[in-house]
Amino acid sequence: MIKTGGKQYRVAEGDRLEVELLDAADSSVAFAPILIADGASTVTGSALAGASVAARVVGQAKGPKITGFTYQAKARRRRRWGHRQKYSVIEITGITKG
Repeated sequence: MIKTGGKQYRVAEGDRLEVELLDAADSSVAFAPILIADGASTVTGSALAGASVAARVVGQAKGPKITGFTYQAKARRRRRWGHRQKYSVIEITGITKG
């Protein structure tokens, strides 16, 4: 499991996932794992000192468009708003226990 953008993701080598937008474009990034589970053994805490998860930024994606409308009755106050979150698509290339 890795942690990025305030969220936790369960990953395996070869997985592609969308994470919060990263500054690195078309390059390699490394994440510090918070848990490594390999069959019967699980590594957590201070035993993860040298462990890392390597990933490659594949591209960018956009989430669904969210629209909203707020108003105040009898005051002629209306506001339409919209938001579309941007994500980075990463591919996990390797997991080292350290």
